[in-house]
Amino acid sequence: MKLKIIISNTEENKMSDFNYGKVEKLIEQLLKEIGEDPKREGLLKTPHRVAKAYEFLTQGYHKDIHKVLNGAIFEEDFNEVVLVKDIDFYSMCEHHMLPFFGKAHVAYIPNGKVVGLSKLPRIVDVYARRLQVQERMTRQIAETINEFLQPKGVAVVLEAHHMCMMMRGVEKQNSHTITSCMLGEYETNLQLRNEFLDLVHLKHY
Repeated sequence: MKLKIIISNTEENKMSDFNYGKVEKLIEQLLKEIGEDPKREGLLKTPHRVAKAYEFLTQGYHKDIHKVLNGAIFEEDFNEVVLVKDIDFYSMCEHHMLPFFGKAHVAYIPNGKVVGLSKLPRIVDVYARRLQVQERMTRQIAETINEFLQPKGVAVVLEAHHMCMMMRGVEKQNSHTITSCMLGEYETNLQLRNEFLDLVHLKHY
């Protein structure tokens, strides 16, 4: 199924109406349910702070990729690898609504078009700032670059620590998860794929 990455202006405006009052009431009720007193001094402003935090952490739902790229795609006769690595990202696991965070490595081989370098981290943030699973987020980033630039190849690797594994459940603090998505020549050309993995200091596979 083709990835839908464009949000219409009507949808974007509708989605961006974040209801602080409703979220604050939900957080206040949650505090009560876990045995806390939302009226005590330290928690008086917690519902509002949490609402503000969730608005920020889920802002990716309201982003239009066209506006994020903002016309920063240029014709350029360059056919070597473009790589931005060690892009910090923070996201929220959709299963437990706990953070997962780490670094993204994004590469593409142009096919007559390049994008402003700062736009690659912005694309990562669009998909990180919503409830996610790392596997889907990896593919969304790659498919977005593939659709807008139509390059010869795209490679995306995410390395992340998941608080749902570290704080609860198996409680494995030193584990980290690596996911990848290879499209075009990165999928079919082993030499190119290994070159990318060498550049981001990962073992070949």
